[in-house]
Amino acid sequence: MSFALSLVAKLEREAARFAELTELISLPEVATDGKRLPGLLQERGRLEPLSELKRRYDALRARRTEAEAILAESKPDPELAALAREDLAALGPDEAELERAIQNALIQEPEDARRKVIVEIRAGVGGDEAALFARDLYGIYRRYFDTRRWKVEDLDVSPSDLGGFKEVIFAVEGECAWSKLRFESGGHRVQRVPATEAQGRIHTSAATVAVLPEVEEVEIALRPDDLRIETMRAGGAGGQHVNKTESAVRITHLPTGLVAICQDDRSQIRNRASAMRMLRSRVWDKEQEKRAAERAAHRKSQVGAGDRSERIRTYNWPQNRVTDHRLEQNFSLEQVLGGKLDALLDGLEARDREERIKNLA
Repeated sequence: MSFALSLVAKLEREAARFAELTELISLPEVATDGKRLPGLLQERGRLEPLSELKRRYDALRARRTEAEAILAESKPDPELAALAREDLAALGPDEAELERAIQNALIQEPEDARRKVIVEIRAGVGGDEAALFARDLYGIYRRYFDTRRWKVEDLDVSPSDLGGFKEVIFAVEGECAWSKLRFESGGHRVQRVPATEAQGRIHTSAATVAVLPEVEEVEIALRPDDLRIETMRAGGAGGQHVNKTESAVRITHLPTGLVAICQDDRSQIRNRASAMRMLRSRVWDKEQEKRAAERAAHRKSQVGAGDRSERIRTYNWPQNRVTDHRLEQNFSLEQVLGGKLDALLDGLEARDREERIKNLA
């Protein structure tokens, strides 16, 4: 069998861990431990497909060993030898298919299966034009979500005077939401003639996108003593209630200094709940930064680390194209504006898959 040694070694480690967990959860003191057991069961569930792949690998290896042993005999039985040669010929495609399945299973990360994310779009340099571009980005994503029938919930919106967005934060739920959107984090640049430009000159403006997994309460505990919760009157457009009630909520996570503000709803209770959702994801993201940096050291050259300061894409209106700088590839601006992002996002996923396979060792 021509399987890479590093691939087999990792598969064997994961299968051994699965066997260890299976034995561990059968112990009475573990089976009755309400805090420890769920995590062990979750890890075991993730490793079960790898254990099955290890069983298939062992079976194919045994078939090849047996067939080769028959052919290695000094005077093999002609009928057995013929069967052995047939079996070896059939093993080639089976082994190639199994190797692909093992690669796909080993490169999966726990976060890949997440269905919920929080997307934050903020206007960058460029004043009013940057805010209008942030609104355009929001529209692109909403049209893409509509084609996939994903659920979208606006959490907080800060409009600009000209109808753009200084900031817009929304939650998205749908199949493969995290794996599809994770590489949208970064700087998005636009080159076009702004609606406010009387001389017809092309300007360059920017907005940033952050895509964070939406973290459940059971995944990260925010201690009440670590939170400072403040209420205030909401600002900006929104009706008479905005300046008359303290519906806006600001929550500060004292250990990290991270802040989440929500003022989009009339209800202080709902604003508080939304702010907590945002804060949990930001704290989780902060805790993952070290791990992400280590992983990005291997992969940043092609797909990128999702660094907010990294320029990942340019939207060029005069030339009707969108350039993704990680893929070094151009896409139709008209298609992208219509929310047709599959070709772009699939390209990023494919490139990431290649990098993960290279780093399996």
